[in-house]
Amino acid sequence: MRKYFITGLLILVPLAITAWVLNLVISTMDQSLLFVPERWQPRTLIGFDIPGLGTLLTIVIVFLTGLLTNNLVGNYVVKLWEKLLTRIPVVSSLYSSVKQVSDTLFSSSGNAFRKAVLIPYPHQNSWTIAFLTGAPGGDVKNHLVGEYVSVYVPTTPNPTSGFFLMLAKKDVVELDMSVDAALKYIVSMGVVAPEDAPKTIVLAETETKIN
Repeated sequence: MRKYFITGLLILVPLAITAWVLNLVISTMDQSLLFVPERWQPRTLIGFDIPGLGTLLTIVIVFLTGLLTNNLVGNYVVKLWEKLLTRIPVVSSLYSSVKQVSDTLFSSSGNAFRKAVLIPYPHQNSWTIAFLTGAPGGDVKNHLVGEYVSVYVPTTPNPTSGFFLMLAKKDVVELDMSVDAALKYIVSMGVVAPEDAPKTIVLAETETKIN
């Protein structure tokens, strides 16, 4: 009896969580219908809402925005819009910060999450998986003696929150593991282990230069 119950859980729990996440994403993206005049909304036209219609509208808006901004006129308008936002005191700092993060994460030439690494955390006798994000910059690097790297340590099982750390490069071990495999390992709390790799590489021994 217990065996069948656990088997059922192993099948239904992933399906339930997947359905919950999809429902959350779709219901959030459906909010774009609020920008549509009420007389054109499905509830007014046919008497009921159509789940997912707002999601399609959001996808179309994102696609058209990218299409329009890839020409000279659209690019010029975007630059004017950004110039206007940078003149608003509070909005300027917020928009600039968010834009820098989004450019890093979503740009095809971005460097976010370059490598999966192994670091001593939260103390020297304990290790966890983190992601290499770059190197300390600004005045921070003037106060660090030696070569340091910046890493992001995600929490489990929700990797969207975590900690930003700067560690000595010699203490960081580069893993022969893809970022996707490392994320699965973290989200599953170590249950879904990646395939065995032939070796690991210490960052201090690599010739990769982090700009």
